[in-house]
Amino acid sequence: MYLIPIAWLYVVILVAAAEDSIVAAVLTFVFWGLAPLALFLWLFGTPARRRRRLEREALDRNDRAETGADQ
Repeated sequence: MYLIPIAWLYVVILVAAAEDSIVAAVLTFVFWGLAPLALFLWLFGTPARRRRRLEREALDRNDRAETGADQ
């Protein structure tokens, strides 16, 4: 999954390096690199976050059921 973000950052760094000024390079890196990359990772990480949340909730339910049965 991380191959796409690494390749995208590589391309954006090369484009930013070709800019005429430092300000343009930084803005290119931020708005063409970091912002879209953050959105991409957030969107494609949603299923994993959902799975972890459901697993955590299942463990909490099991813990409550076990402690309630012991009393």
